[in-house]
Amino acid sequence: MGRSLDEVITSLPRDQQEQIEARHDELRQEVEGLRELRQIAGKAQEEVASALKIKQPSVSKIEKQADMYLSTLRSYVEAIGGKLELTVKLPARPALRLHSLGDVGVESNAPVRTVARRRKHAGGR
Repeated sequence: MGRSLDEVITSLPRDQQEQIEARHDELRQEVEGLRELRQIAGKAQEEVASALKIKQPSVSKIEKQADMYLSTLRSYVEAIGGKLELTVKLPARPALRLHSLGDVGVESNAPVRTVARRRKHAGGR
């Protein structure tokens, strides 16, 4: 009979157990995407759509986008009750937080436009 993962971890030296626990905690703080983030916040797509003044299918599209405007991401995060903070990590430097990037021209009461909708309105593809 095989051993369980817990049994294997328990048999390791204490410092290795602590490293595993620390990495486990790190991984629990990461999410795969916006859909998972919304679910953690306990929000339905319809609630997010209402907060963003868009339709539910547009929320689904936002959640599937690989690339989007920072203003779209900020609006989405705020719609689920969060706050977006941008941190830059440069080699051999402490992490730097950007405070004002993306603030210029953001209309808080305007509906969110996805990349595709902005291109359409701009006459692009």
